[in-house]
Amino acid sequence: MNTCLQFSELLQAFFTDRLMHQRQASPNTIASYRDTFRLLLRFAQQQTGKPPTKLTMEILQPAFLGAFLNHLERDRGICARSRNIRLAAIHSFFRFVAFTEPSFAALAQRVLAIPNKRFDRRPIEYLTRPEIEALLSAPNRATWGGRRDYTLLLVAAQTGLRISELIGLRCDDVVLGAGGSVRCRGKGRKERSTPLHKDVVVALRSWLRERLGGPADPLFPSARGGPLSRDGAERVLAKHVAKAGIQCSSLAKKRISMHVLRHSVAMDLLQQGVDRSVIALWLGHESIESTEVYLHASMAMKEKALAKATASKTRNGRYRPTDRLLAFLKNL
Repeated sequence: MNTCLQFSELLQAFFTDRLMHQRQASPNTIASYRDTFRLLLRFAQQQTGKPPTKLTMEILQPAFLGAFLNHLERDRGICARSRNIRLAAIHSFFRFVAFTEPSFAALAQRVLAIPNKRFDRRPIEYLTRPEIEALLSAPNRATWGGRRDYTLLLVAAQTGLRISELIGLRCDDVVLGAGGSVRCRGKGRKERSTPLHKDVVVALRSWLRERLGGPADPLFPSARGGPLSRDGAERVLAKHVAKAGIQCSSLAKKRISMHVLRHSVAMDLLQQGVDRSVIALWLGHESIESTEVYLHASMAMKEKALAKATASKTRNGRYRPTDRLLAFLKNL
């Protein structure tokens, strides 16, 4: 079999057989892996002058893949965390290659040895309640777009849904009434329901009456009626953050994304004394350890711990050795 055809067939089989059929990967996972290989094939074409269908497996040496990852960081400006996400897609492909085509096992072993890049973990960014209130007051609710944006931001700021979960909501995912909630499917195909405050229920009821969508229609459509994209949701947020920053100066000093609203929900629950296991369930985390970052970020909780700590009764003073031998050792 021709090597060029092997690479083409292996890549297609990786998506159709391994991801879609065997693993039944989520659309978000497939889209992320797809984008990784589109970037890789474009880079390979620029470097070799060959179209993607003419590329061979032998081109994908560890040094070449390392150059590709460096290109993403240097020329596309991605962070180390995003670089590791791209590398995870490449590793997944080569694990499939090693199993499917043993002749490439040695190459796969070398590629799988490429390590993740370490990165500094910064304290998480989150919004305080006054900042969230300023953000929610920014949309102009006299317009259709303003009412949609207000409801979108209100749901995000109260539920802490991931952006993929938020834009994936359909009209029939909303349950109104005394026990109002929204249903969503998160990572790992886990479905969960998140309860809603009364003010969010009121806002959603009003929006659904205006939306007039069918059960399977997107809850938050774009101006053209289709589902709101990730970039579209981030643009909505950025527009209203810029407006809210005029009244609330602290917003202008923060880098705010839809995921920051998710962090804000977790921090608010934590500061109200909600148990970490409940917060993990609320956010759809795989384990309770995922909530530890919020403990590190909560300065208020650290200050409370400091206030409860008892002061040491040891007298202040400078150590002075009482023996000439100890004095000698001290002065070394």
